[in-house]
Amino acid sequence: MPTLETTDYVSTMAQVPTPVTVVTTVDATGRRWGFTAGSFTSLSLDPPLVLVCPAKTASCHQAFVSGDRFLVNVLAAQHADVASNFARSGHDKFADSGMEPCELGLPGLPDATARIACTLHDVLDGGDHSILVGRVEAVSVTGGAPLVYHNRSFTRPAAGMAMASSPS
Repeated sequence: MPTLETTDYVSTMAQVPTPVTVVTTVDATGRRWGFTAGSFTSLSLDPPLVLVCPAKTASCHQAFVSGDRFLVNVLAAQHADVASNFARSGHDKFADSGMEPCELGLPGLPDATARIACTLHDVLDGGDHSILVGRVEAVSVTGGAPLVYHNRSFTRPAAGMAMASSPS
């Protein structure tokens, strides 16, 4: 079997649209942590589980894998600047972010498309990332248009686009 080139894999995965989320937590000392994640999905209905995957090299990694809860903020179309801010390291990500205490007392965006508050259910190995499995404890939905990451840029789904029906 031929060896997959990393650049081919990255280019291919860039074609897969993903929701843009900012995941937040608060550690035992009260310090807020957060990161931008495109690796977020629903995992189970019974019990209600989601997963999100922080990089093991991220400065916030330890806070998330050792914490007891986290909040997934599904970003709205107008939040590209928030996503960029939380994707960078080495600065106060929460300064001027619009975050305020939300579900489970965790930092959240009041106008996020949705917020999913979780208790940490499990941490699994995912190569250069960890897989945080969260048990959903509370949700909030505003229904705004979501921010999507596709082909290495932020975008939003076109409103009112109907899918063509397939031939019978």
